[in-house]
Amino acid sequence: MQGLLASLLAGVVTGVGGFMIFLKKKYSQENINCMLNAAAGVMLAASFFALLVPSMHKIATFDPDIHVAAFWFCGAVFAGVALVWLLNDLLPHEHNNMGLHFTLKKAWLFIIAITLHKLPEGLAVGVAYSAEDFMNPDSLVIGIAVHNIPEGLTIAISLVAAKCSKLKAAFTALLIGMVQPIGAVIGLLTMGLSDKIVPLGMAMAGGTLLFVVVNEILPETYGTKETEKSAFAVFMGFIFMTYISMVME
Repeated sequence: MQGLLASLLAGVVTGVGGFMIFLKKKYSQENINCMLNAAAGVMLAASFFALLVPSMHKIATFDPDIHVAAFWFCGAVFAGVALVWLLNDLLPHEHNNMGLHFTLKKAWLFIIAITLHKLPEGLAVGVAYSAEDFMNPDSLVIGIAVHNIPEGLTIAISLVAAKCSKLKAAFTALLIGMVQPIGAVIGLLTMGLSDKIVPLGMAMAGGTLLFVVVNEILPETYGTKETEKSAFAVFMGFIFMTYISMVME
């Protein structure tokens, strides 16, 4: 129940980001890039410190031969990457491509791309709450929630650019955020099958978050000449989430 409520709260924050469309008359591409890059740094730290590192230590106890244990860990991470990669290839979607000018069709294809992120993020929350015995899942939830704010705002901006009303755009962002509890339920149900599945699931969930950052978020924001600002935002997000992870350990 805690895992489900946490994923629900993180999903609602996507709606909070969507309603930020009312705070300014117009958001520049630089504004969006800065927020998304900071979110990428937050997600990188969350995936490493809340999922990958704890699962690595736990999986290392699976077999006396560290080479075998390392194979299990790397295989689980790769499986998470491959899963989201496959979903990306199978489901039609489109990236922002550094523009704020959308047709309604392009806006929805872009929203589908963001929706694809929500399922593995919810899965990561469910897996994390299944592993409360050897990690604190709260820092991961905070990281995902912080990351959801610019994503919700980006959803709203894309729809407004496609001539939708601000209110409809904001509520759409909130609705997209509700995909996360679905992923959390899947994670919570599957992780209860075996003690060994939990750390493997954590490594897999970490892999899915890595794919989201490396393949989906960063390529959207590094297409401009402002690479120093982008890098600074990533580092600040990473440092912020590292601090949160250490404090809440």
